[in-house]
Amino acid sequence: MTRFRKTLLLPGALLIGALLSACAGYPAQQMYDAREAVRAADRAGAAQYAPELFSEAQAHLKAAKASMNIQDYRVARDEAELAREKAIEARHKAEAAAPPRQP
Repeated sequence: MTRFRKTLLLPGALLIGALLSACAGYPAQQMYDAREAVRAADRAGAAQYAPELFSEAQAHLKAAKASMNIQDYRVARDEAELAREKAIEARHKAEAAAPPRQP
């Protein structure tokens, strides 16, 4: 193997390893975003105006927390992202269905 290939092989392998380990890292931001989205949906009245979507968001958040407890961070990240998406959808639906607030 030429010296040029050796000098490219090691940094390339290190970069790939770093990218793969980042994918399975602790999903703190995703968990925070999911919790905040569920809270915002709750404040918007999603439990009343979009109960199915809101329940789905809560279920995904609960699954994310359970996955965090067993350190399955990839599943936790996926579940947290689903929880956030469902919560945002529930909040939008609730905001559209709720009567306008009086100032």
